[in-house]
Amino acid sequence: MKYCSECAAPLSFRIPEGDHLPRAVCDACGSIHYENPKLVAGAIVESEGRVLLCRRAIAPRQGFWTAPAGFMENHETTADAAIRETWEEAGARIELGPLFSLVDLPRISQVHLFFLATLVGTHFAAGPESLEVRLFAEEEIPWDEVVFHSTKQTLRRYFDDRRRGQFGMHTFALD
Repeated sequence: MKYCSECAAPLSFRIPEGDHLPRAVCDACGSIHYENPKLVAGAIVESEGRVLLCRRAIAPRQGFWTAPAGFMENHETTADAAIRETWEEAGARIELGPLFSLVDLPRISQVHLFFLATLVGTHFAAGPESLEVRLFAEEEIPWDEVVFHSTKQTLRRYFDDRRRGQFGMHTFALD
């Protein structure tokens, strides 16, 4: 950010009075422009013992597999974002369950949230951000082609919990 969104004056980068971190500050109108982590919401969608994965049609890592997930929009709940992203990427209607994992990614200033979900009906299809959408049994997942560590670790915890017959909430950090 180079210019103030309030008055269009150039911004300086400094620690404002009473703060402890450098911020983009407008010296003309005094506005402080905060940069905060981005939230990504998604779902581990289950149907008949298999999970729904999408092969990415977009960067980063086009052609790799992931769970349906994406950046939250303003004025949206995390649950609404997971439902929307599943519809946009996989053309799938889901019944959303509880929050399953919260993954802190401080290196890239993101937080990834994955809900458990079940597929409603049998329809799903690749959306504009997906090349292909498939249901996978655990042993069928192309683990070397799962793009994001947060997705891979969440899937591993999902299958571990399923084997134990008890799902818990998982919070972890990845760098």
